[in-house]
Amino acid sequence: FAELVLETWDLHCDRNGREHRTAEMGCQQLVVRRGQPFTITLRFSGRGYEEGVDKLAFNVATGPCPNETSGTSFHFAMTDCPEESCWSAVIQQQDGESLSVSLCSPPNACIGRYSMTLETCTNYQGSSFQIGDCVLLFNPWHPEDTVFMRDENERREYVLSQHGLIYQGTCNHIFSIPWNFGQFEDEVLAICLNMLDINPKHLKDQNRDCSRRNDPVYIGRVVSAMVNCNDEDRGVLLGRWDNRYEDGMSPMAWIGSVDILKRWKKFGCQPVKYGQCWVFAAVACTVLRCLGVPSRVVTNYNSAHDTNANLTIDRYINEKGEQERYSWDKIWNFHCWVESWMARPDLAAGYDGWQALDPTPQEKSEGVYCCGPAPVKAIKEGDMQLKYDIPFIFAEVNADVVYWVVQGDGMEKQSIRSSDVGKYISTKSVGRDSREDITHNYKYPEGSEEERAVFEKAEHQKKSIGEEDEGLHLRIKVSEGANKGSDFDVFAVVNNNTDEERVCRVTLCARATSHNGTVGPQCGLTDPVDINIEPRAEKRVPLRILYEEYRDKLTQDNLIKVVALLNDHQTGDILVAVRDIYVENPKIKIRILGEPMQNRKLVAEISLVNPLAVPLNGCVFMVEGTGLTDGHFIKELEEPLEAQAEAKFRMDLMPRLPGLQKLMVDFESDQLTGVKGYRNVIIAPQPM
Repeated sequence: FAELVLETWDLHCDRNGREHRTAEMGCQQLVVRRGQPFTITLRFSGRGYEEGVDKLAFNVATGPCPNETSGTSFHFAMTDCPEESCWSAVIQQQDGESLSVSLCSPPNACIGRYSMTLETCTNYQGSSFQIGDCVLLFNPWHPEDTVFMRDENERREYVLSQHGLIYQGTCNHIFSIPWNFGQFEDEVLAICLNMLDINPKHLKDQNRDCSRRNDPVYIGRVVSAMVNCNDEDRGVLLGRWDNRYEDGMSPMAWIGSVDILKRWKKFGCQPVKYGQCWVFAAVACTVLRCLGVPSRVVTNYNSAHDTNANLTIDRYINEKGEQERYSWDKIWNFHCWVESWMARPDLAAGYDGWQALDPTPQEKSEGVYCCGPAPVKAIKEGDMQLKYDIPFIFAEVNADVVYWVVQGDGMEKQSIRSSDVGKYISTKSVGRDSREDITHNYKYPEGSEEERAVFEKAEHQKKSIGEEDEGLHLRIKVSEGANKGSDFDVFAVVNNNTDEERVCRVTLCARATSHNGTVGPQCGLTDPVDINIEPRAEKRVPLRILYEEYRDKLTQDNLIKVVALLNDHQTGDILVAVRDIYVENPKIKIRILGEPMQNRKLVAEISLVNPLAVPLNGCVFMVEGTGLTDGHFIKELEEPLEAQAEAKFRMDLMPRLPGLQKLMVDFESDQLTGVKGYRNVIIAPQPM
């Protein structure tokens, strides 16, 4: 027999992509999931394969220095009885000179780009042929994979969905912004693999790094570090919180991860300006979904950043309610991180499932700005010593806030106020545009026996006192319509829960504030008011917040912090109430004109009314939506948008993907920023 010579081959990128749920990554390359077979066809020249005469074997290798002991290189012969624990090749069918072969990786293989080589041997004469590359991803559909997820609807949401919602605002005013994750868009997979190849652990020891890429815990930790650039590790995003974003993009302006990842690649892995927590979390979510790890963005309201790890956040204010001294400990009105789904064979049983990963640079972990994966179960149980970073996240959802009122003579008095850290932990529901509250995954009900036991284990004495039924009670209420461009009222509401008349003094102070808890200039203050309250009665003290006062002080976060102080003349107690008020942007209207069908032109009409009494300059609309737009569409208005006037434009869409898609819009100008809107569009499949 003459030597067997390979003439051509077909990797069936399209068919394998559909079977492995990677087809949307395009059919230019073979992308498959680990533990699941894929088919290739080999075509020989002159004669077909003869069993018993020709020996066929394959070599697959990943990384710059592949070797068998590290699990980054494999040599395997054609077999009839494949083993699940290693790479295998089985003949499917033969048709003359064509041979179909089914290849399969083990469900714990390292992910990444592999080169594939065919070796033929006839009468002791051997040849080898390069048959291209394939990319191997994690496989949440395979029961033996450490990222296995049982529910198909959850896999659709957390692995395959390319768009979602991220929750923002305040615990009294929760709203969502749309986000285009775009994990299957052109170039994104290559960018994610490149991120793994330039991470410092890889540069330090390429062989060890590649051999650990079978472990989602390791990959999650690497991604958490690489999404921020605080370690000068060529990370993706630079964080900034001071409202000065002129030399980059404001964190509020982004509506998707793809633009960020492409900019990072285009400028040679220089950090993209700028990110804040939800941007870091969303980009990490894109990278992890792209690599096959089920992931979601979660939001924690009133999130503590406890720098000295004592589980107490001390705030000092004067008798007017103004901040007295700077504290490194902060309460963020919300903070976002990522949860990824994986088993934890590195820990004792019981910690599989959702793991918290936080790519926002806050504190170092093992010398690097990264955080997690921390089993959510361990956070709930107060198991502080488990890997990774449980104490930091435990504090984010459980720390106490203690307000100290510094009096005129320098005396400090602790106010009576219950803790409100770690509220309404939220994520998008599976398959619906509604909020799922997952607080119960992180903590037991407040005041329960279980909570007390967890705090004892975590060596945490709860300092804050529950709301008293007796005595006076203080809270802050907001009138309807805290809209940008309008004046609005806030009230200190005092309840007397006793059977006798009480006399007290109330002060209200409003200041612009940032999402990370930094307080800015004052935009409203009342003189102290003495009030008498009848038994079992309620009284209100108003403060009107004027647009002309807050207009130039508000940051792009649109937040005003209102502090109310109450001095109870009878008992000498001081009560403090604090509320963050979100000043609402106008709505963006999106109309879809025409019949939405795959590969047929569709028109979107987008409009916005300027609610301010002044013109808006430098107006820009940014539109994107995976499967609807070709990347990022930008519409700049040539003229200023006059007060109360409407801006309206139309754009053509060419839907590529059938099913539910989201069209997302962001509007930027000199006076109105980060205005978001979206519209769900259901695209009918193209008729066959």
